[in-house]
Amino acid sequence: MCVYCQREGRLTPATVVDHIKAHKGNLSLFYSPSNLQSLCKLHHDSSKQKAESNKVNDIGCDENGFPLDPEHHFNRGRGE
Repeated sequence: MCVYCQREGRLTPATVVDHIKAHKGNLSLFYSPSNLQSLCKLHHDSSKQKAESNKVNDIGCDENGFPLDPEHHFNRGRGE
């Protein structure tokens, strides 16, 4: 199932295996099972690509509305 669709409360079959963190030629990241996730083509080709181009690691917000990505500019300096 697509992990992004699941976060949105939908069940969509995944058709793409995606690298969570861009490997950029690093073979350890490329082959690491913990660096792989299942996505539908729509999310892989849109949301994921947009996140990578903006250097965002995780898309979406938690139940309080804060970005999931700890490196998101909103979270910097929040200190928890």
